[in-house]
Amino acid sequence: MFSRVDLPEPEVPTIARLSPFASANDTWSSMTSSPSALGTALLRFRALRMLALMEIPMRNWLRCGVLLLLCVTQGAWAGTVLVVGDSISAAFGLETGQGWVYRLQQRLETHAPEYEVVNASISGDTSSGGLARLPSLLAEHKPEVVILELGGNDGLRGQPPLQMKQNLAAMVERSREAGAKVLLLGMRLPPNLGQRYTTAFAGVFDSLAQEKELPYVPFFLEGVGGVEGMMQADRIHPAANAQERLLDNVWPVLEPLL
Repeated sequence: MFSRVDLPEPEVPTIARLSPFASANDTWSSMTSSPSALGTALLRFRALRMLALMEIPMRNWLRCGVLLLLCVTQGAWAGTVLVVGDSISAAFGLETGQGWVYRLQQRLETHAPEYEVVNASISGDTSSGGLARLPSLLAEHKPEVVILELGGNDGLRGQPPLQMKQNLAAMVERSREAGAKVLLLGMRLPPNLGQRYTTAFAGVFDSLAQEKELPYVPFFLEGVGGVEGMMQADRIHPAANAQERLLDNVWPVLEPLL
């Protein structure tokens, strides 16, 4: 015969439930039953309270730190000086590091290191070519200052001075609409092109600077153009030893704009 054995009923799965009252009672019981446990619990409570009090100031300090970092990062370059010119600013016939625009960047590193220079000059460019290129340059570089050094090739090709003036005026307006200050570099032509034309040509820069109230260098090649030893063999482009003089012609008018 088999003897009958009564086995216990299987346990039903249970879900642990956390009761705040039970937890508090258990904690209080353990605290009252053990002095060391009471001290540990009090220290833990004080630590949690201190952390809670410190949380808001820490968040504020963190926010201030992030804002400061953003300001420093954005302030690394306070602005861009965009040079839109022709072969004279593109350092035609010279090494890139010899041109006046490159020297401008070097001078800024000493006097205004928060600025960078973008040289968008192209040999052979005219006022109409510069006008066509300007919108994309403004959108890409967002300059604070635009230096316009164009018109010389217009004159050498005998293009109408009035058309050149309209092109330069449009470049001034578009630059200002983009939030940039404009510095105009004037040019003069050699007398062999005829007095009437050379006078009308020079008058474009003078009248435009007056009408638009522009910072203005009347003759960019002052002290260079036509001076023995300051021009290359073609007698059109300034030599390497003339580049510092070109920069000196620009700097007194440019510096207040920075």
